[in-house]
Amino acid sequence: MGTYDRNGRRSGHKSGHRAKSKSRRVMIGAGVLASVGAVTAAVSVANAGQYARTTSAGADQAVFVQGNELAGNTIHVFARGDDGKLSPAGEFATGGKGGDQVEAPTDSLASQGSLVYDDASGMLLAVNAGSGTVTSFRVEGTELKDPKQVDSGGEFPASIAVRGKVAYVMNAGGAGSVQGFTITKKGLKPLKGSQRSLGLDNENVPRFDTSPGEVEFTPDGRNLVVTTKAANTVEVFPLKRNGLPAVDEPVVNKSAGGVPFAISFDKSGKRMLVAEAEKSTVTAYQVKRNGKLKVLQEPLTNGQETLCWLVRAGNYFYGGNTGNSTVSGYRMAKSGELALTNDVGIATPPSANSQGVIDLAVTDDEKFVYVQNAVSGTVDGFRVEKNGALTKVTTAEDLPVFEEAGMEGIAAK
Repeated sequence: MGTYDRNGRRSGHKSGHRAKSKSRRVMIGAGVLASVGAVTAAVSVANAGQYARTTSAGADQAVFVQGNELAGNTIHVFARGDDGKLSPAGEFATGGKGGDQVEAPTDSLASQGSLVYDDASGMLLAVNAGSGTVTSFRVEGTELKDPKQVDSGGEFPASIAVRGKVAYVMNAGGAGSVQGFTITKKGLKPLKGSQRSLGLDNENVPRFDTSPGEVEFTPDGRNLVVTTKAANTVEVFPLKRNGLPAVDEPVVNKSAGGVPFAISFDKSGKRMLVAEAEKSTVTAYQVKRNGKLKVLQEPLTNGQETLCWLVRAGNYFYGGNTGNSTVSGYRMAKSGELALTNDVGIATPPSANSQGVIDLAVTDDEKFVYVQNAVSGTVDGFRVEKNGALTKVTTAEDLPVFEEAGMEGIAAK
């Protein structure tokens, strides 16, 4: 098998639009920051001079951040320099509204993959959870052009997966569903006969703990995978060659770890990693053609709090722990065994300006990782070192802070 890119590409209240008290924000005490920083300072600065780069922004290098504003969703675009530094390059309205799940602790959409850049088509795809729509943009450098909206096929769209000319949107509200689309030059076109129910029991605006976490293709395109938190399952839809589901209902697999959330794949595409929030673990699976899962490695704990997001950069994986605002690093050996990059399970020490770690994105060259900090309204950029450590190179500020809602969704190229 060849090498793939890093992604392989119960009842609640009816309204999630409520004020959140400051006590719900995830904050790290000064003592924790000091102790973690002391243990991991060497990790952050290891090999700091590894790369010699200019600071000029490449014409085709950018980071996209979804504001998820309730009154009108916007995409905040940053030009990316060769050294990883970010410069504001504009804001673009999606034409839809952001959303806010009920009682979400730091992440209004409670999902991974709500904003996706597709290099093959040159399109950026964004969910408008509050409008039940998805917006596609044509990307030209740091410019977003020709926004097109399409109905998501359900309530509260929260995650998008792309492979080839097919995209699937995961709708988290109500019974939940996946809806397929064809990617065209004119945007997304609904794929007839593709919609499937997830059989959930949510309100139209779901609770964060009962909503599904992510939808993703297996790299070979044979299966579509969805994580469901409250049901504690990893559900698989085997696909036909035309991208349509081959079954009416998903193949339901019990999760090896508690509260499965994010999905990622190794370089070979043979191993699927699932991040699990309950005990901050990662489990490695083989996805069989019939949709059944085989556990290849039992849940690996990172010693942190509430691991929800997971992305790959080469042979390293990075996970966002929103409970204590840290980023964990993982190394995959040639044998396929996953291990932490260091004893403390932290790839970079947290800071007072990096609170509420949520979603992450990796650049196409896999040299930089960008992390959203929902509570502080910032995005931190890190250089990936040879040993898997992360060295901070930039911080973008003044992004929508998590209060009534907040930013969620990040993509890079």
